[in-house]
Amino acid sequence: MTPDQPPGPAEGRGGPLVVTEDEELLDDVLRLCAAAGATPEVAHGVARGRSPGWASAPLVIVGADCAPRLCGAGRRDGVVLVARGADDRQLWRLAVALGAERVLVLPGGESWLVDRVADAVEGVGPAAVTVGVIGGSGGAGASTLACALALAAARAGRRTVLVDADPLGGGLDVLLGGEKEEGLRWPAFAESRGRVGGGALEEALPRLHSLRVLSWDRGDTVAIPPQAMRAVMAAARRRGGAVVVDLPRRLDEAAVEALAQVDVGLLVVPTGLRALAAARRVAALVRTVLPDVRVVTRAGPGPDTGRAAELAPEEAARLLGLPLAGELGWETGLPGELARGAPPGANARGPLRHFGTAFWGRVLPGSVGAEDAGSGGAGPGAAGSRGGGPEAGGRRVRSGEGGRGGSSEG
Repeated sequence: MTPDQPPGPAEGRGGPLVVTEDEELLDDVLRLCAAAGATPEVAHGVARGRSPGWASAPLVIVGADCAPRLCGAGRRDGVVLVARGADDRQLWRLAVALGAERVLVLPGGESWLVDRVADAVEGVGPAAVTVGVIGGSGGAGASTLACALALAAARAGRRTVLVDADPLGGGLDVLLGGEKEEGLRWPAFAESRGRVGGGALEEALPRLHSLRVLSWDRGDTVAIPPQAMRAVMAAARRRGGAVVVDLPRRLDEAAVEALAQVDVGLLVVPTGLRALAAARRVAALVRTVLPDVRVVTRAGPGPDTGRAAELAPEEAARLLGLPLAGELGWETGLPGELARGAPPGANARGPLRHFGTAFWGRVLPGSVGAEDAGSGGAGPGAAGSRGGGPEAGGRRVRSGEGGRGGSSEG
């Protein structure tokens, strides 16, 4: 892999076993395995029931020419019968005798085989819980909250990927103090199509504060093709854990592709009337793609700067017509911490830290709110559900003490 090339799928569990003596068929299968990033073991002239790796390979691809000799082999999952030309009844009889999960006639079905090989090599488990964060108005603090949420998931021991889907946001790697860290940024993935390997994606991204970050470089690229966003988001989600996406307020085609793979959206809304008016338009746009959108209200610095004109979190959520996921006050020391290179949520007693810990303690499977959630912890339902994602309903997440909470511009 060269620094300017996006990665292909990982080879974490060994390659598939290919059993065929048909040279043309073998060339096709090897080409498809290469597209999946897998190096197969090829068996020629296999005797009945003595195929090398038959029991241990993550996937076995059997050519129709060798299938009759393998009908006596031990039954196992993950066998695909492949042939060239037209489908016929004999193929299906061989498939039943082999216990094959699928009959594939090339050249049709090539994309399916690429995905099946990649799944077998990488392993398939539950998709990551994916949270999209979007600002209801300018300067709402969505990027800051996205970083804090990702760091909280990583602190909880979860595999975590933070995706910067806002090309005009300045780069989340900068916000995390890692703009000089080696690793690929978005422009390297602009030509990605089809399938990107989850393991290889992670290895290629900068590692910042125990999580992987896909951000923008300092170049002039301001758009990613929607196909590339779709492929990269799918790869980030495939290996489980948590994925946090920082989304732009104005949705382009790539942002729509990212939203399509989000389980729950968090709309960060300052509780002033003008910000609420802007947030209502953003919410209407986001909900055309993502049904489950929830409000995180963000209070101002304090009563001496006009906070008295702000609405209560419950009233703000009611006016927006959305559930209230939580509320953030104002973290007074955050700008100074960021200037010193500390990431959002680094303050163990800060509201951002409390909010993130409480949020993931509720929505990540098997998680329990960590001890640093304190008395400002989560209620029993910080987020809604979509596709097996976070659970629904319940009380909101609170943060802060005495009216002070966590957010800043960003």
